[in-house]
Amino acid sequence: MKRSTAIRLGLTLLITGGCLAYILWQLDVRKTIDIVVHSHLGWFFGAVAIMIGGVFPMAYRWQQLLAARGVHERYGWLTRAYFVSYTAGQVLPSAVGGDASRIFESARRHPGRLGDMSAIVVLERALGGVATLTLAAIGFALAIGHYDVGPYLWIEGVFVLGAIVLAVLFFSHRARGLLRRFVPLLRRFRLERPLRAFYEGVHVFRGHVRLMVGVFVLTLAVQAVRVLGIWMGGKAVGVDLSPRPYYVMGPLLFLVLLVPFTVNGIAVREAFFVSFLTQLGVEKEAALATGFLFFVVTVGLALPGAVILAVENLRRHRPEIASRAP
Repeated sequence: MKRSTAIRLGLTLLITGGCLAYILWQLDVRKTIDIVVHSHLGWFFGAVAIMIGGVFPMAYRWQQLLAARGVHERYGWLTRAYFVSYTAGQVLPSAVGGDASRIFESARRHPGRLGDMSAIVVLERALGGVATLTLAAIGFALAIGHYDVGPYLWIEGVFVLGAIVLAVLFFSHRARGLLRRFVPLLRRFRLERPLRAFYEGVHVFRGHVRLMVGVFVLTLAVQAVRVLGIWMGGKAVGVDLSPRPYYVMGPLLFLVLLVPFTVNGIAVREAFFVSFLTQLGVEKEAALATGFLFFVVTVGLALPGAVILAVENLRRHRPEIASRAP
């Protein structure tokens, strides 16, 4: 096993195990299960519908970014690839696994464009992160005088700093001189060519300001609506809060789930819900139930992709089965 793989696996087990231990130590799991079992299905299915509905504008966003690089892809296939990526994200590390699925499938459809395909998917993720940070800033403004969000400002600060550093590295002409110093080292490890293609694939969008602004606004709108999906999950288990605190918590949750050292955010997501909602007077068990129900919502979001893969697999093997029939 490679050292990097061993380190990632170790961190995954450490983070997930620590959060799971915290949940089991602090909460009455039986009471939580009872709350989930008696949840309101109308609110739950409303949350699932919101999450699924967000896929279609995201597929359109992907299509526009591809078109800017001269890649014209069908909207139907992009929507299909998005659903499949959510299915992949259920078993691969957090949202990164879903991104890897989209990169792999799009690069296979467009040979020789791996750098561009990777750059566009990562750029989408970065724009989504910036939109989430913007939404979090709005949420913090709404929280002033109502909720104590001081500790969570540090989380957002770390992501803001990371976003600024990445933006400078990829879009500043001055940063190119700094990056050139690493070329000999990258050549030694045979990484210079793929990383250069990836960098150029992102840097070229410097000249597409209008497109970038449009994609950012679209992403911000989708993220804002998806926060209501979290709120509906809370309503389903009887958490009687307005959407306002969820606009503080939701963007931070989206950022936390980007951490690659978890498997679909298991335990980390639930611990975050407990940490945040209990500060607002919500019982620990109800807070945990909200987090678990949001996990079930993400599973519901992955079901269309699972159905698509099953149907495609059946179609692929149907001629073989027919040829073997007497």
